[in-house]
Amino acid sequence: MHLDWTALGQVTAVSIGVTIAVVTVFALGVLGLARVEAAREENGTGSTLGLTQAGLCFVACAAVVAYGIYLIVPQFH
Repeated sequence: MHLDWTALGQVTAVSIGVTIAVVTVFALGVLGLARVEAAREENGTGSTLGLTQAGLCFVACAAVVAYGIYLIVPQFH
């Protein structure tokens, strides 16, 4: 049995990198929602920029998850 350690290392590095990226983008989405709440408490109206930021970040996270499921499930190919 032969293991391609270079390929295993590349898969590990990409997995860690994508995980860190998705967690960071999700945290930015939560920050956007926090900005909306802070704007509502301050002046009674929501922040459009914060809501847009949150929406884009959550859509990006959902897209990464959907792509991962697409790669794993062979019936989708």
